[in-house]
Amino acid sequence: MTRILPGVLAMAIIVVASNILVQFLILDGLLTWGAFTYPLAFLVTDVMNRVYGPAAARKVVFSGLIVGIACSLVGSQIMIQGDGFEYPAVALRIAIGSATAFLVAQLLDIAVFHRLREGSWWKAPLGSTLVGSTVDTAIFFSIAFAAAFNSFSTSAAEEVIWAQDTAPLLLTGPDAPLWVTLAIADWGVKLTIALLALVPFRIIVTRLLLRGA
Repeated sequence: MTRILPGVLAMAIIVVASNILVQFLILDGLLTWGAFTYPLAFLVTDVMNRVYGPAAARKVVFSGLIVGIACSLVGSQIMIQGDGFEYPAVALRIAIGSATAFLVAQLLDIAVFHRLREGSWWKAPLGSTLVGSTVDTAIFFSIAFAAAFNSFSTSAAEEVIWAQDTAPLLLTGPDAPLWVTLAIADWGVKLTIALLALVPFRIIVTRLLLRGA
């Protein structure tokens, strides 16, 4: 456990930071600052997978899941006043979407990485992150905002109706539910960071392997 402690701590920091930064909107609400920190979770998972193997990577993922659930529990106890309602800062459906997306996407990332690990050094981290990021985005935004999952809301006050309003796709295209635009924008950030993360992945893995992990 000691050898993967840096990975556990890094994952915890990323999860906590993302839960905080998601509250801060940019680009007219199209993205949040959390969209730029959360994808780094895939980097941590991939480094752990490459250096210590899938079993160790899964331990790091489960530690991140526990931290994420703790953050959601704290957020659910913080009440916000607005529009005549009092509602939790973290809605139940968002907490469910976040935990489900994180667990499924990270475990899928580990499986894909392991399948590709014998190829060129960049194929496993890039391929697994692209697959994991796509699944993560689809699961989270569907559960958190799509009308099909409105039953997950505990009250009308908690309902994220605003995300179901129609708006031009990516602010310029045909009308679509707003949450679809948010999902596409978030997915684009994840893919960009997946490419950029190849550099730190290579550097970190090389250093860990040279010192015998």
